[in-house]
Amino acid sequence: MKRIISLMTIIAMPFMASAQDNGYYFDRSSFNVCATIFVIILFMAFILLILKHIFDFRLKNKIVDNGIPENIIASILQTKPKEEDGNVNVKWAAILAGLGLALIIIYYTQPLGIHSLAIMSLCISASFLGYYFFNKHSEK
Repeated sequence: MKRIISLMTIIAMPFMASAQDNGYYFDRSSFNVCATIFVIILFMAFILLILKHIFDFRLKNKIVDNGIPENIIASILQTKPKEEDGNVNVKWAAILAGLGLALIIIYYTQPLGIHSLAIMSLCISASFLGYYFFNKHSEK
């Protein structure tokens, strides 16, 4: 259900952007930048997911072909515990917060140039560093 609502929201965004003028100003170039970033993220996530499935399939086939004992197979193919899955949300929240902060800083330091890429990479790396410290603190 959440995916359907999210998909409908994303589909409706261009129609809201080109609606009649009702006092709100929506810059077309900022929409293009956000849409480009979103499409690149979706494409990269799709490629990574396909590669993960291909490599998992190849690994399972090699394990079956070699006739490895069952206890070793169970230890190799062991899934992640539920605690680590909860930190995925925190990681994405940190990444998106860093991206949002970078876009805000870039907006106030016009014109766009090479410094925009530096600001973007610094903010995203700072968000990864924050996630690293969060992860390190939560392990204790």
